Amino acid sequence: MKALKRIVLVLFLLSALVAGAAAWWAWTSYQDFANAPLAGVEAGDNLVVERGDTLRSVVARLRQQGIDAGRDLEWRLLARQLGTGGRIQVGEYALEPGITAGELLRHMRDGKVVRHHFTIVEGWNIRELRAALGRATPLVQTLHEVDDAALMAMLGREGVHPEGRFLPETYAYDRGDTDVDLLERAADDLDRALAAAWEARADDLPIDTPEQALVLASIVEKETGIAEERPLIAGVFTRRLRIGMRLQTDPTVIYGMGSAYAGNIRRSDLQADTPYNTYTRDGLPPTPIAMAGADALRAATQPEEGDALYFVAVGDGSGRHVFSPSLEAHNAAVRQYVQRYRERHGPR
Repeated sequence: MKALKRIVLVLFLLSALVAGAAAWWAWTSYQDFANAPLAGVEAGDNLVVERGDTLRSVVARLRQQGIDAGRDLEWRLLARQLGTGGRIQVGEYALEPGITAGELLRHMRDGKVVRHHFTIVEGWNIRELRAALGRATPLVQTLHEVDDAALMAMLGREGVHPEGRFLPETYAYDRGDTDVDLLERAADDLDRALAAAWEARADDLPIDTPEQALVLASIVEKETGIAEERPLIAGVFTRRLRIGMRLQTDPTVIYGMGSAYAGNIRRSDLQADTPYNTYTRDGLPPTPIAMAGADALRAATQPEEGDALYFVAVGDGSGRHVFSPSLEAHNAAVRQYVQRYRERHGPR
């Protein structure tokens, strides 16, 4: 009887040892799975989690992408340990070499998705903006058959001209966002920037509304890419408006020419009357001519004080301008510009 008891005890100890060894092996294997890099991941890979996906379907997608994703049981245990459960968030997740199953699950739990970026460039017009937007990926495209008027109505701005209504800025977006989502944000940002600039405007401006400030800012934006020159140029136009002098700015003429503009302005173009020809018409054009950035908005509402009424490019390739208080001084600056231009490019 005693021998039988010893045999039973030995068998019990052996089974315990086997169970312990199996448990130790399972735990070690699980830890290796959780902390080892996922095999098969290459630079630039990503994982898209769609609405309705489960952890099991996401793991299956990893396998379809050629990634050694381990066993479903290990993913379930890891999800339980990390508090993920069924709470994986929709989105696009980066899969960089070296990423572990644990890191990926935490990203999906916390919604650490890939952010894409789209930049609205200062000085773009609405045609350029829409063309660039149409090339943006993976932004969802919905506006191919939508004209400008319908677009503005979709944005809650029915009857508003689209030019200049979107703030130049770099916008982050997620996979699944639409072009309308991005434009709505840009339009709201423009409204806020314009309101802030108008609130901080200088006294005694010759413009009466934020809309006029936006038009003036768009002209300033097109006249210079040098940040510190924007208040100076805004000052020139402000003084011209104040004394009833025509703005005579080429960018407005070019805008009024539309697709007829081929890179050069001829004398006949300056004489051809359009609503945007500030050589033939007094005051500001009827709408903005481009997307004006926050700096241009501030310049239009806080122009530099001074006596300059004219400006012309220096002509040295820097993009800078010479500012003059009189037509005589301006004409001299123009002659210097022509001379520098010829030295750099040869006779016209």
